[in-house]
Amino acid sequence: MKYYIIAGEASGDLHASNLMRALKAEDPQAAFRFFGGDLMAAQGGTCVKHYREMAYMGFLPVLFHLRTIYANLRFCKEDILDYDPDVLILVDYPGFNLAVAEYVKKHSLIPVYYYISPKIWAWKEYRIKNIRRDVDRLFSILPFEVDFYKRHGYAVDYVGNPCVDAVNRFLSSYRETRGEFLMRNQLDERPVIALLAGSRKQEIADNLPKMLAAASAFPDYQLVLAGAPGIENSYYAPYLSGVRKFSVVSGQTYALLRHASAALVTSGTATLETALFDVPQVVCYSMRAGRLMSFLRKMVLKVPFVSLVNLIAGREVVKELVAGDMTVANVKNELSRILLDKHYCLEMHEGYAGIRKALGEPGASERAARLIHESFKR
Repeated sequence: MKYYIIAGEASGDLHASNLMRALKAEDPQAAFRFFGGDLMAAQGGTCVKHYREMAYMGFLPVLFHLRTIYANLRFCKEDILDYDPDVLILVDYPGFNLAVAEYVKKHSLIPVYYYISPKIWAWKEYRIKNIRRDVDRLFSILPFEVDFYKRHGYAVDYVGNPCVDAVNRFLSSYRETRGEFLMRNQLDERPVIALLAGSRKQEIADNLPKMLAAASAFPDYQLVLAGAPGIENSYYAPYLSGVRKFSVVSGQTYALLRHASAALVTSGTATLETALFDVPQVVCYSMRAGRLMSFLRKMVLKVPFVSLVNLIAGREVVKELVAGDMTVANVKNELSRILLDKHYCLEMHEGYAGIRKALGEPGASERAARLIHESFKR
């Protein structure tokens, strides 16, 4: 079969590459053409355009690159019709992918499948009409999405969560002791507070100073920052002269979480990964004009939480300090509870156990690939 896949970000490249690997196991004749990245390219096929040429985040970058974005979109639409795949598979990246889906459904009979649902349950719920109209089948990685789409009269397949797969693979092969990890990274013997301050420079600039200021109240712990992919260690240098010394380890986020006693984590997939490693955490997300953003958040967001941990649990398992609530005093207070209140930590661990149960067993990519391939065998 011929597969055309579109992933527009680093996370999509990772998940799409795992799906491609699983599709090859199901379909030895699989041929791929895609918008994606290096991980997808490693699985074979033709990379039409790298996601680095497409990934513009924030209002101003998108505005400044509108001509390029529209050119990429126009080229992608035409390339899909020229290739005439057996199926088009879209991976997250909703602004671009939903526009592609609409075009393909209007101008061809190519089936459109979606792997990793757009987060329309958080905002832009109106996009459900586009999904119902343009997407033939959707494969979800978050269990609560099944009920959300069911309420809108659209059936989806929950296939499991790729984070479960990734963490499970890491834990099954990781053999380094705590002492070896500390020695290799030139860390001392104190317990570790892990800092996951975001993957983009603006996130880091907004969150890291407050994280450091709050954690400086706990000198019996060492602070270790997970260096973000694509961010040079030199970028963190100005923060090293701040209120508290910290260390940076790059490309070792899972190893860091494996040996951490607590974590301060920006909202996103990292909160779920931290929970899967059973590390007590505080969800931190500072924003400029924090009080205003807190007000707007209540007006815009359709969900009560921002972290995947709490969304999956359906209740507050971890404290979310977002926008106006993200202050040094609040982070310090919550970190103190995590480090000193054993009963509080036990409740968090119990919440994590419920999340792992809700997510199910590893094998998300394999299940999605099996369902995709089987749908064409009937």
